[in-house]
Amino acid sequence: MTENGYRSPDDYIIIKALEKGVTIIGLTRGKDTKFHHSEKLDTGEVMIAQFTEHTSAIKIRGKARIYSKHGSLDSGE
Repeated sequence: MTENGYRSPDDYIIIKALEKGVTIIGLTRGKDTKFHHSEKLDTGEVMIAQFTEHTSAIKIRGKARIYSKHGSLDSGE
């Protein structure tokens, strides 16, 4: 994290869709949490996402494998 509390630009996750139609939703930070971006992935597609001063959380719907510096896990099971 940086001095203002935000994650460094090097802090990212990799999401690999294990089925068609995996939805990735970015959520804002601040006083009110809101959806600010969404993407759909099909089987085998990969997205690299970062936490930024605008993105505090990422929600994943569907079966996907998520990789981060902390390890990997599967969603949607």
